Amino acid sequence: MGSFQNEFVASFYLQVKRFWRAKSRVLGSIIQPLFWMIFFGAGFARSVRFPGPSSPYMSFLIPGVILMTVFMASFFSGVSIIWDKEFGFMKVVLVSPASRRITLLGRIAGDALIATFQGLMISLVAYVLAPDLNYLCIPLVLGVAFLVSLATSSIGIILASKIRSFEGFGLIMNLISMPLIFASGVFFPVETMPDWMKVIAYISPLTYGVDIARGLMLGVSSIDPMIDLMAVSILSVVLVSLATLLFEKTTIE
Repeated sequence: MGSFQNEFVASFYLQVKRFWRAKSRVLGSIIQPLFWMIFFGAGFARSVRFPGPSSPYMSFLIPGVILMTVFMASFFSGVSIIWDKEFGFMKVVLVSPASRRITLLGRIAGDALIATFQGLMISLVAYVLAPDLNYLCIPLVLGVAFLVSLATSSIGIILASKIRSFEGFGLIMNLISMPLIFASGVFFPVETMPDWMKVIAYISPLTYGVDIARGLMLGVSSIDPMIDLMAVSILSVVLVSLATLLFEKTTIE
């Protein structure tokens, strides 16, 4: 138990410390989602149909942007795996007797916490843009965001376990993340999508997280909340398990 705690906590703490020291990363995590809210919120306000006729498009958009921020932050964390396998902390782990699986679980948890914290910062900014939303439920929204970030961090690690170059990871990440974002209901309701796009939507953990967040903050959802919660929980468990298994096999080879 002591070994588990040491390996898990060390990896978890390293990720949190690395983020906090990168001031540009902290600042960028606020500015980029703010651009999404301002430009999409203002630009699409009169051109997009959305549920809730009494609510402006900005109010519809913000719960999705909060979850999208968490999604992107946790997905991008996979690129640091590639760096660490070659030059950083993971390179030390690979030649040590420490459990690679436990160390990786600590890293996933740390990345998920960092991504959720970024979602919290966006929530604070969003209050200025759309004060009519229900911000009392933010702790619940962030709990769901943490589950989404566990799943998304795992996807990034699955890719990083198979890809060696930063350029290749960036290309594949954009190829996967962009369709998942635009098909998740962040910018327009899932029920208005064509059938082929709904297929993409329903395999993405982001879709269920966005639906829960919008239901809590705006009172509008397109899927039963219990189904949302079950789906994102199952996807998180499956993807975390697959990430640890694949990474362990990759590093042994």
